[in-house]
Amino acid sequence: MKNAKVHVLLVLMLLVAVVTTVSFSASSSSQSRRAKDAPSTTPTTRVTSKTTATSSSAFATAAIENASLKNELSWTFGGKQQRGWYLYDLLIGKTLDSSHDSDTSDFAAAVARWQKRSGLGANGVFDENSLMRMISQWQSNRLKTRGLADASQLLVGPPADFYDPGRAEELRQVERNTYAAYKQMVAAAIADPSLNLAHSSRDELAPKEKYFKIVSAFRSPAYQDELRRKSPNSGTAGLAVNSPHFTGRALDLYVGGDPVDTADANRAIQVNTPAYRWLVRNAERFGFRPYFYEPWHWEYVK
Repeated sequence: MKNAKVHVLLVLMLLVAVVTTVSFSASSSSQSRRAKDAPSTTPTTRVTSKTTATSSSAFATAAIENASLKNELSWTFGGKQQRGWYLYDLLIGKTLDSSHDSDTSDFAAAVARWQKRSGLGANGVFDENSLMRMISQWQSNRLKTRGLADASQLLVGPPADFYDPGRAEELRQVERNTYAAYKQMVAAAIADPSLNLAHSSRDELAPKEKYFKIVSAFRSPAYQDELRRKSPNSGTAGLAVNSPHFTGRALDLYVGGDPVDTADANRAIQVNTPAYRWLVRNAERFGFRPYFYEPWHWEYVK
């Protein structure tokens, strides 16, 4: 009887050992399978990192090229030789919807996105082809008609709105809707504390304030011809034969420096003033589009 009990006990112990061994084996097998499965996600991670690194490297190279082209690119506009695109840096950034410096990889990436939309090779380098395509885009946004305004379309702006308050009445004429939009824009500029504009009321610039005042508006063909005779070397970039000023919808606004001097040194001053930078960011809200070559020139296109 005693031997029978011992045998039963030995059998039970043997069963426990077998079960334990099987469970351990199953657990080890499961862990082994999970270990084998785990690496399946690793290559994806490595490939993604490699792709991102390659992309960043490409745009880093483009950024180096852009830093050089910004000041050194040779191109022609309006019969005049141009060098670099640094004068249009702000307009380029706005068109790209990018606030990044033009010598960065982020700027190059924004250029590449715009190039792709424009049907150009998307390499991120803002070369002559890209610049000329963007200039074409800017020019297409300007006034489509340059017909001569008739008297019923014009009003005479008050002297206080003009850079030169002594300007003759016939030279203070502005197309009516353009003038209304201009006054709205001036009120918005006055309300912007970052500009710190001197003003006599919430929508009137003070007499001593020069920024945003009108330098020139409506011009008759005869007056335009006179300007061209006085500036024979201005070229079509500076003084057009068929001027948008004929419509009364083009305004030359004071944005700093010499009011309407196209010398690069003067325009370099103008494109860096708070007034010009504000116009680039905000003028379109009021219906005004720029003539890229002249920082002071804005056209009402609504």
